[in-house]
Amino acid sequence: MEANLFLLIGSGVLIASGVYLMLDRAMTRMIMGVLLIGNGANLLLLQSGGQAGSPPIVGRESTLFDHSADPLAQAMILTAIVISMAMSAFMLALAYRQYRYRTDDIIERDEEDRAIAARPSLPAAAPDHDRSDDPETGRPSETGDSFGPHSFETPVKEADDER
Repeated sequence: MEANLFLLIGSGVLIASGVYLMLDRAMTRMIMGVLLIGNGANLLLLQSGGQAGSPPIVGRESTLFDHSADPLAQAMILTAIVISMAMSAFMLALAYRQYRYRTDDIIERDEEDRAIAARPSLPAAAPDHDRSDDPETGRPSETGDSFGPHSFETPVKEADDER
C-alpha cells in the first residue's frame, strides 16, 4: 500500500491546529478545534483504506480498476462524520447556553476553584476538620473529626460478627 504524502501532511496539520485551538479558553475556538481534529482523523481513515478501486458491489461485472476499494474505511469515515457532527452540535448548544447567561465566549475559572486553590495547606483547612473538632473549646484539633477507614470498617466488622 502506498500512502499519499500530501494527505498525511494535511491530516497532521489539521490535527495539530485542532489541538492548538482546543487549548484556548474561547468556546468557539474549542468547537473549531474539535472539528479540525475530526477532519484530520477522517483523512487518516481515508489513507488506511488504501488506493482507489472499483466499488465493492457483489456481482458487478464492469470494473474501473483491477481491485475493489476497501468498504470498511469508508464506513468508518461516515460513522466518524456523524459522531463529529453530533459532538459539534452539542458543543454549539453549550456555547449558546453560555452566551445566553454570560454574553461572553471565554470560559473563566470558577469562584469555587479559586477558593479551593487559595485554601491554606494547614491540617485545620482539610475537609475532615471543622470548628467543632474539640467539643470543649471549639478549636481545630490534630485528629479532626476522626473520619477515616477505621470509622467505616467498625460497623462492617460488627455486622460480620453477628452472622
